[in-house]
Amino acid sequence: MSGLLIENAGGIATLAGGLRRGPSQSDAAVVSGESLAVACWDGRILAAGTADDVTRQIAAKGLPLNAFHRVDARGGLVTPGLVDAHTHLLFAGTREGEWQLRSRGAGYLEVLAAGGGILSTVAATRAASDAELLGGGRARLDQMLANGTTTAEAKSGYALNVAGELRLLELVARLSREGPIELVPTFLGAHAVPAEFRADPSAARGPATDPTEAYVAEVISEQLPAVARQGIARFCDVFCERGVFSADQSRRILRAAADLGLALRLHADELAPSGGAELAAELAANPGANPAANPSANPATKARVAAASTPGDAVLGCLSADHLGAPSEAGIAALGRAADAGTPVVATLLPATSWFLGKHHFAPARRFIDAGVPVALATDLNPGTSPTLSLPLVMSIACVEMGLSPAEALSAVTINAAYSLGLAAEIGSIEPGKQADLVVWSVPTLEQIPYWLGGSQARIVVKRGIPVFDRG
Repeated sequence: MSGLLIENAGGIATLAGGLRRGPSQSDAAVVSGESLAVACWDGRILAAGTADDVTRQIAAKGLPLNAFHRVDARGGLVTPGLVDAHTHLLFAGTREGEWQLRSRGAGYLEVLAAGGGILSTVAATRAASDAELLGGGRARLDQMLANGTTTAEAKSGYALNVAGELRLLELVARLSREGPIELVPTFLGAHAVPAEFRADPSAARGPATDPTEAYVAEVISEQLPAVARQGIARFCDVFCERGVFSADQSRRILRAAADLGLALRLHADELAPSGGAELAAELAANPGANPAANPSANPATKARVAAASTPGDAVLGCLSADHLGAPSEAGIAALGRAADAGTPVVATLLPATSWFLGKHHFAPARRFIDAGVPVALATDLNPGTSPTLSLPLVMSIACVEMGLSPAEALSAVTINAAYSLGLAAEIGSIEPGKQADLVVWSVPTLEQIPYWLGGSQARIVVKRGIPVFDRG
């Protein structure tokens, strides 16, 4: 059968109408009433609304009803599949020991400086086999799917050398091919300065003697060109933070990435104002040179950019600034101006990270919304600071700690998250012609998704028109 017909829905949160920002962040475009349905054909949304209207539209297309597999929603809400726009999916080892260090007052950067944090995961990941990394990735993806996630960004960044970063990106691509969750690969070579550079900056090519500068030089001259030639990564990310990579260093890396045809995103202002929000706004409209003319760019990327009808279609600017736990006033204003100018940078907020670190200080979500900045939410799945696989739990924390409404939180994990990945034309809402990624929830209203704290309310998950998870 090529069709899927979801019947007896208690409501449909369509999220139709594009990116949400400002007052529209709270508009989930809910269709309510009795006997609601969603029809899909060949992996695409065909129609959504009352059962009678959907049946008429099926007939108008000349499609037989017996060609549709029927799913009973049992009065549950239907939403788009959830989109997790910030994860560190592939890693080896766990870091529960860091809890004890933090409980004794050690800060995040102190743990990192002591060889823990990211660097401990780098050592474990470098030593792990492909089979071990794939096995861990598959197990995590299974749980993400059971929580309603149908698309996820997946970063490299736990190898910090050319061969290791390419390996992680290849494994991400392999997991995406296996499905059912669709993965968006991001290169995060500038995640931390690896131990070998801290010990001996001369490990890099070039004259730099400062360890961070030496590693930045390698990322730009060695890692990025290799990533571009490989042709898997869609995005380049940098951890822009005091004690990690400065705004200037981040700018140089991201402009080099844009020159090679990679779209941009940024770890920004997580712990202190670092200029990250301002940099993201700057790079939204002016990321770098035209990669179509760059001989080092991947041929497929050059073709995509050359075929774009407008610069925005090439999806090369900075689409997302992530974390934003401590942005400056100037940074918030800069992101607001970028959104007003038609080059919005999504503020992708990661409340589970702040909660797990015990910071009791969360990103100013309401400030961003009031400034007209589109807000997304993501898990920040990683072994040290956010070992969670549940976007509904993230929604709950955002509602309790950040003051988001359930509708604002749902927008943040659907259409806005999709936009931050350059995929809003394909996923993130229930609209005719878009990819049929859906969740049938066991609850009747969107308010109950974050209300059941840590609950498992996703009953049926659909990817490209095919039910891929059924809680039974």
